[in-house]
Amino acid sequence: MNAQPVQQIPGVYHRKIGDIVVTAISDGYLDSTLEVMRNVDLDRARQILNDAFRPARRTSVNTFVIHSKGRTAIVDTGSGNYMQPSAGLVQQNLAGAGIDPKSIDTVLLTHMHPDHSAGLTDMTSGKLLFPNAELVMHQNELPHWFDDGAMAKANERDKKLFFQAGREQVEPYKKQTRLFKQGEVFPGVTAVPSHGHTPGHTAYLIASGDDQLMIWGDTVHVPEVQTAYPEAGMAFDTDLAAAAASRKRMFDRVSADGVLIAGMHLHFPAFARLARRGDAYALYPEQWIHNIDAVPPVK
Repeated sequence: MNAQPVQQIPGVYHRKIGDIVVTAISDGYLDSTLEVMRNVDLDRARQILNDAFRPARRTSVNTFVIHSKGRTAIVDTGSGNYMQPSAGLVQQNLAGAGIDPKSIDTVLLTHMHPDHSAGLTDMTSGKLLFPNAELVMHQNELPHWFDDGAMAKANERDKKLFFQAGREQVEPYKKQTRLFKQGEVFPGVTAVPSHGHTPGHTAYLIASGDDQLMIWGDTVHVPEVQTAYPEAGMAFDTDLAAAAASRKRMFDRVSADGVLIAGMHLHFPAFARLARRGDAYALYPEQWIHNIDAVPPVK
């Protein structure tokens, strides 16, 4: 008799963008409350989640490996061992995908929050988890998170998880760090600065042939609520108003152009399209593609 399954298969999903292959790697999920949301009625937010059969705020955490022109990059690194035990699965799922972290030559950070950069090193040993990778991020990120004055204004939790954790994670990569302002940052990948959530928060547009994918980072944290109310933000937005403005610009861009999107906090495997619906928007997850060469046509 076959044994009853006790766990899921690795959180891995491949998607072709022209000649580039993007592999979604799940880091797991983080559970929290809606109390951290801002600029939205919380009772209405709870109703939206209930109507979507999601009675709690469970946030997916995703990273994306980019295979382009014989090179390999990863966009964000997950939570490492800084966050909840339900996250921190990037290394495990990279192994499930057959990807050796030593083969990754570039780490592209969307920003330095712990669920994005805390998988750079092992906090218990200081070991680099991507030892051969160049660390690449927007030029605004390091000055903010290494600013002692900004750190002094933060509460104790933010000091530990945002400032101290970020410093611990990126410092070992100091000699192999490259900062950018804009432009192409990896073959086929262009930085799209989308500041506000953090001072250097950046999306990445992947383009090959006629295909495009916008990895929009933390444009949303609670997809069902923030697509319905684009002005809704999070307590941990560095600049709440700027984050909302960037979100609305991104929503307008990808919906008007019909661009395929992927996000760090969209439900895994996190590939979707966004459509405008009056003053709000609707997310439509892409159908599962069994053969990565059989990309569904979009009119």
